[in-house]
Amino acid sequence: MRFASILLAAAAGLTSTVSVNAYWLGDIGHRGIAPFMPASYPVFRNVRDFGAKGDGVNDDTDAINAAINAGNPCNRGCTSTTMTPALVYFPAGTYLISRSIQPAYFTQLIGDASAPPTLKAAANFAGFGLIDGNPYYTEVLNWKAVNVFFRQVRNFVIDTTAIPPGTAATGMHWPTSQATSLQNLVFNMPQADNVVHVGLFIEEGSGGLLTDLTFNGGATGASMGNQQYTMKNLRFNNCKTAIIQLWDWGWTYIGLSINNCGVGIDISAGGSSGKVETGSITVIDSTMTNVGVGILTAWSPNTSPDTAGSLVLENIVLNNVPVAVKGPSGTLLAGSPSSVTIAAWGNGHSYTPGGPTEFAGPIAPNPRPVALLADGKYYTHAKPQYENVPASSFVSVRAAGARGDAAADDTAILQSVIDSATAAGKIVFIDHGMYRVTSTIRIPPGARIVGESFPTIMSAGGFFNDMNNPRPVLQVGATSGQAGYVELSDFIVSTQNAQAGAVLIEWNLATSGTPSGMWDVHARIGGFTGSQQQVAQCVKNPGSSAVNPACIVAYMAMHVTKGASGLYMENVWLWTADHDIDDAANTQITLYSGRGLYIESTAGTFWLYGTGSEHHVLYQYQLSGTQNILMGQIQTETPYFQPQPNALVPFPPVAALNDPDFAASCAGVAGNCAAAWGLRVINSKNVLVYGAGLYSFFSNYSTACSTFEAGQTCQVRMTSIEGTASNVNIYNLNTIGARSMVNRDERQLAFFSDNVNVFPSCIAVFKSG
Repeated sequence: MRFASILLAAAAGLTSTVSVNAYWLGDIGHRGIAPFMPASYPVFRNVRDFGAKGDGVNDDTDAINAAINAGNPCNRGCTSTTMTPALVYFPAGTYLISRSIQPAYFTQLIGDASAPPTLKAAANFAGFGLIDGNPYYTEVLNWKAVNVFFRQVRNFVIDTTAIPPGTAATGMHWPTSQATSLQNLVFNMPQADNVVHVGLFIEEGSGGLLTDLTFNGGATGASMGNQQYTMKNLRFNNCKTAIIQLWDWGWTYIGLSINNCGVGIDISAGGSSGKVETGSITVIDSTMTNVGVGILTAWSPNTSPDTAGSLVLENIVLNNVPVAVKGPSGTLLAGSPSSVTIAAWGNGHSYTPGGPTEFAGPIAPNPRPVALLADGKYYTHAKPQYENVPASSFVSVRAAGARGDAAADDTAILQSVIDSATAAGKIVFIDHGMYRVTSTIRIPPGARIVGESFPTIMSAGGFFNDMNNPRPVLQVGATSGQAGYVELSDFIVSTQNAQAGAVLIEWNLATSGTPSGMWDVHARIGGFTGSQQQVAQCVKNPGSSAVNPACIVAYMAMHVTKGASGLYMENVWLWTADHDIDDAANTQITLYSGRGLYIESTAGTFWLYGTGSEHHVLYQYQLSGTQNILMGQIQTETPYFQPQPNALVPFPPVAALNDPDFAASCAGVAGNCAAAWGLRVINSKNVLVYGAGLYSFFSNYSTACSTFEAGQTCQVRMTSIEGTASNVNIYNLNTIGARSMVNRDERQLAFFSDNVNVFPSCIAVFKSG
């Protein structure tokens, strides 16, 4: 690739001394700081600076791990941290390794996107994965998998072909959770009858996004178990089995391409024991070619639990796949030796809108708005990495004078850099740091902003602390409906101390044509050093309904206003912290954030892939008067302190925001009715949800309410569809802790005990009617 770039540059007569063929991330100056570490702490590390050769001959293991461990980041024995960020960069080359690379917590491994480097296992390789993202130093994982956040690995070829085929080998071990991602990886494994290699192995966690991965050869491309995941644009070539689903609650696959494999997706785990381990999977817009069995399932009419193994397929093209779905007793859905398209098929329980009805067979496919499609499939867009852009096109905020030390007021400098860089057609580079702002940062049309290892823009001061006068921290577009296009990636928006009026992200921009995008942009509210919203200020107080004003920390995580449209969101986590990440015991805290994601765009047209919204008081997702929204495996959690206090406290309902009025709707309802909605849809149409995990694990910090035996009593209701809502359809709706899974205009439609699954309750197909 670089050679081609040199030739093109020569042909074009380029004479600039700035290299246009090296990847910008390796060429730009790196000024990022870790505000709570010594000044010598290195945020950016180039593995070549630590002695790695990348020549495919010398063993680079020690050099790479030295780069990772410089400055003593959170590694063996450490619980979690936000204080020791690291971006470990690999220039193009082949890096021979003999032991596992073990990235620390809050560490990103990033290869040259223009010429992805190869991590090549030596023939005598020893370790659990060339990249071991969560090692077994003892009999348990080093980090509790459900608390592993804010990590990335992208742009690598992971090669195990030098390891004998019959020797167990794993390309990557990745038990992690929210705000983590794998992107642009190729797993190369041997092809042999006796091969036992596995490309990707995940056994625990609460994900997450995996996108643009390719698996070549091996016994299994990906062997995975996790609560929920969104996986987009995965390709499997010549694997014995492409995917083994070890267990899950809900999983969404979008854009699979499975070629020349014996089995496409194996969800038969537990079938032989009589208790199925896979809760549900959703597969859309995918192809299988020359595959013996498309999906191998343990589901049957007598499955235990009742809805385990729920499956929904939509727009699946089969080419020479004799058996599309095979169950314990034989073929459930025939394939074809030629070409056939499965418009929509599934098994499980359906509500259309009444139910439950147990089914196994064709279903009516979702009506798909043309505005959401590209070439007949749902539109997708990989995170931009600017691999063809020279380093001279990036403008550093710290080079311009921003401090990023969590104390100085960086408002004016950030705004100046964003405005001037955008006007000049350049890309804003936010070096790692915590940038304290005391008034709104405005993102103009045309802006492109990328962060280094998740820097934080953090609101502070009285400007954001009046819930009667809410103000945005980050405002995209000056007015609702302003036309334009922006790209935002790899940074965090947060608040410091009491911020009762802070709207972390306000999206006003109306984009036509190619949608604007947010990739790996997160709202992280509290629970980290510098936030002043930690154990010392906001430790939990079970049994008390008293509200500490210092712990009212946000008004809303994200607001998409009425005039906005055309937004693509990928791996966006809107999280109010339930625990202190920088506390060694991960101690729980109580913070109050009013609202999660609120979309009231009248024009609509939004894509949400792998998003989550957690621990907001009134709701996690609310859609009102909007349309044309695709949601792929959304995930929510209700605040752990509710019902002490309940959702009526401390944010009074605001009619102009269509807030739920729990005082009215809960009148006469027994149980914890005034609890945050997981998903609320009001007077909206064409809302298509391909996988949802809406969870309520706690009641006043006790998990006793969340089991089937306890009657799922954490809260009364979880999903609400109201008013003139139409074509509001949900595949594989999974709920925990709520007695009613779905309400329509305050009328219960689905009861948890009718839809028991492996741990949640599951409805495979819900259609609003």
